[in-house]
Amino acid sequence: MFSLLLATLPTQPNAVRLRIWRGLKALGAAALRDGAYLLPVERTADLDALAQEVTAHGGSATVLALNPRDATQEIELCALFDRATPYAEWRLGLEAARTELPGLAETAARRRLRGLADALQTLRAIDYFPGPAAEQAQADLDALRLLLERQLSPGEPRAATHDLPALDPQRYRGKRWATRARPWVDRLACAWFVHRFIDAQAELIWLADTAALPRGAIGFDFDGAQFSHVGARVSFEVMVASFGFEHDDRLRRLGAAVHVLDVGGIAVPEAAGLEMILTGLRELHGGDDALLAAAIPVFDGLYAGHANKNATTP
Repeated sequence: MFSLLLATLPTQPNAVRLRIWRGLKALGAAALRDGAYLLPVERTADLDALAQEVTAHGGSATVLALNPRDATQEIELCALFDRATPYAEWRLGLEAARTELPGLAETAARRRLRGLADALQTLRAIDYFPGPAAEQAQADLDALRLLLERQLSPGEPRAATHDLPALDPQRYRGKRWATRARPWVDRLACAWFVHRFIDAQAELIWLADTAALPRGAIGFDFDGAQFSHVGARVSFEVMVASFGFEHDDRLRRLGAAVHVLDVGGIAVPEAAGLEMILTGLRELHGGDDALLAAAIPVFDGLYAGHANKNATTP
């Protein structure tokens, strides 16, 4: 259920009009059309306060209850509150901070992190129908906070929050790796990572039934596998972190695209192109080995395209 503000703003003074506009923006109100603004019913009191200000300065305003007539319309109304763009903008700030923090003094670094945390809190306060983007943003902020704490206070004990074991890539060479057949983006990215960073000669097994995991094979991206989703991280992100490559900016950026295509979340520019290419490759290649062989150069290209001086080369 929603509350609807129907308002005709006063023509003067301009300061009042500006204050109303800013109030609606701060509340995260959705615009149905000019003069019609929507909020969840829990924020009715906020719309009432704005309506009173409008009428006090010579405008007209009414706050009404609005019930969707069916599930389809409810979905359409909820979609008006999509926060994908604000989350993407917030992520740009986080990426900039990740680059800047190592060179900042402690006070400045903590102030930078606090600013990101405050901005995310403000955004989440108006994210009335949160989805994967909210969870991903919080996980990214927590990861950056942990990185900063390790930089400023090495050796300090940490609370265990989805901690991943530190694995030695050398111990995983000469192994067989297994995942579900007809792989999509997360499984393809994991297989690429294994080939490029763990073992170029690794044998991949595609399972029609994950219960039939061969003895000794390392499973990934299915329930019960050694490498699968943990917290807000998809299997590729878990694998990258487990093997100690979480500081590779290129892998992290690639992981952001894999994440949004696999479970949703904060959009990144390259995700749409990656989705289109992998969809086409699945149409072209009926065999999973052939599909992986065709996908590996795609991931190679994305990884190379994100080159920067801090990245680790395979």
